[in-house]
Amino acid sequence: MKKVNIGLLGLGNIGTGTYKTLEMNHDLIAARSGLDLAITRILEIDTERERDITVVPEQFTQDASVIFEDPDISIVIELLGGIEPATTFMLEAMRHGKHVVTANKAAVAANYDALTKCAKENKVFFRYEASVGGGIPVLNALTTVLQANDFMEVLGIVNGTTNYILTKMTDEGLPYEEVLKDAQAKGFAEADPTADVEGIDVANKLTILMALTFGNYVHPNDIPREGITKITMDDIAAAKARGNKIKLIARAAKTESGIEYSVGPMELPESHPLAGVNDEFNAIFVKGNAVDDLMFYGKGAGPLPTGSAVMGDVLSIAKHLK
Repeated sequence: MKKVNIGLLGLGNIGTGTYKTLEMNHDLIAARSGLDLAITRILEIDTERERDITVVPEQFTQDASVIFEDPDISIVIELLGGIEPATTFMLEAMRHGKHVVTANKAAVAANYDALTKCAKENKVFFRYEASVGGGIPVLNALTTVLQANDFMEVLGIVNGTTNYILTKMTDEGLPYEEVLKDAQAKGFAEADPTADVEGIDVANKLTILMALTFGNYVHPNDIPREGITKITMDDIAAAKARGNKIKLIARAAKTESGIEYSVGPMELPESHPLAGVNDEFNAIFVKGNAVDDLMFYGKGAGPLPTGSAVMGDVLSIAKHLK
């Protein structure tokens, strides 16, 4: 059985979920693939935190170059979050001949061209399925079984925090501030929710979706963006009277004048598939000229769903190495 050693950058919530996914399904993965996957080195400062996984002190390092320069490591998983030093680390790993997998939408969106170019130049794989939609396998579908399509439109509910807030405001009549506090208490929202509620996170994901569906890279800062902080109960009631629901939508569509794109609240008819996506769930709706309408639905965040997508990318690369 072929052994594939993996270096992991970051053992926070997503890193722990990724490690746990491999730990609990290692034997099943080995039986299905004929591959023995092992996370042998971990870049992490907090080595004492209780994580409900089996790690030993020898796996930890606080020097990323130890991972990049290890000839036995074939794949590097980046789960540090943020744009830097994550981008620099991913580029450095590729230059050392390592294949890279990440869930980091901010880094991928901000530096998409540099990262994909570096991967090609160094003849390594660069995969980022988990950067959009958590455990939903939408990026893989867009670049494999759907690649014969000319895509006409993509619409997405790709942020669980804002979808949870809008669901509670719509279904239970609760005001924004009250629902935000509830979301923070349940771990659906960060202490500083700005990236979520102002649509920054959604813009990052739309950048990635557009790059894959339309081959059109647009920096997230250049996407017209509006969050949900200005939505009132009156807005929701008015939409409901028209038979609609308000959702925070990432949208890109082909028009006669080019690609139109935006992030912002949108009224959707209650009959639209995305209107029924509630709470912290995500969904991405795509239209292709051959396949017509498709919707991908599932948990868009969380340690294990995201870890599932990360390990799916790792396994795909490992099969190529085999």
